[in-house]
Amino acid sequence: MSPLPLAADFLADQGLALIGSLLVGGALTILAWLIQRALSSEDLEQDLEWRYDVNRINELRRSEPLYRIFFPLVQLLARFNRGLFADSLPEIQREIQAAGLSRFWTAPEYLGKLQLIAVLLFPILMYSCIEMMGPPGAIMAVALTILLAWILRVRLAARARRRLVLIKRRMPFLLDLLTLLMEAGSTFLQALQKAVEQFGEHPVGVEFGRMLSEIQMGKGRTQSLEAMRDRLCDDEITSIVGSIIQGEELGTPLARIFRTQADVLRIKRTQRAETIANEAGVQMLLPTVLVMAATVLIILGPFVLGFMYAEFLG
Repeated sequence: MSPLPLAADFLADQGLALIGSLLVGGALTILAWLIQRALSSEDLEQDLEWRYDVNRINELRRSEPLYRIFFPLVQLLARFNRGLFADSLPEIQREIQAAGLSRFWTAPEYLGKLQLIAVLLFPILMYSCIEMMGPPGAIMAVALTILLAWILRVRLAARARRRLVLIKRRMPFLLDLLTLLMEAGSTFLQALQKAVEQFGEHPVGVEFGRMLSEIQMGKGRTQSLEAMRDRLCDDEITSIVGSIIQGEELGTPLARIFRTQADVLRIKRTQRAETIANEAGVQMLLPTVLVMAATVLIILGPFVLGFMYAEFLG
């Protein structure tokens, strides 16, 4: 065979390899540039007029990598959610606040983030379902993706409830501390500052710390209490805040109000524990019946089987 065709084939192969390497290198370069640009926390440009929404988005871009990387997609899903879940958005916003998430999140955007997580996991679910079930697994993958988005939504509500429980468990101790400090001569702001430092990163300390920050920035004490009540939106906390606001309007000393509300919270906790204890017997009834039925089957099963086999063989 002539060496010229071999040389031509060799050069063609080398040329294709070079072109493929250039394409792969270019794609990797573009991908690295996109990732670097997405991860950078450059602020959006503002108009001459100050706009809170632009600053809110900038804060989210700094603190949330997923939001920063997929910002256009989250915004697209948020517009979709505003129309489709309009009735549920107020409740989702309340749960975001009660769960202690960033105050810069809006309900449509956070719901879009949950949907985005489900979409990003969709290829893994698709591959796994098709491997196990074949082509029909594609339908199962879609169903699992929708289920995952719903589970993430339910998890937000559960997180909000769990944080409210933690707040209500520790609030009597915080109110007691405020009472002792104010009876010792501290002002309300001084007592609140020390109580917030004492409870640190606990949810009740975080919430009262936010209220303290609002008061220090010039917001009225009543307005700050009402803002905390609206964030948490719990019946017991609403009752406490209402009592404090009413006491201030009537001139009742705050120390006395705090002591009274701490006692009320403890009484409610005791009543709640008694209710749970009374319900435990009813909730244990079904497992008890199942255990007894299983025990009877284990004891009588061999005799019944022996009798049946003996009659059959006889």
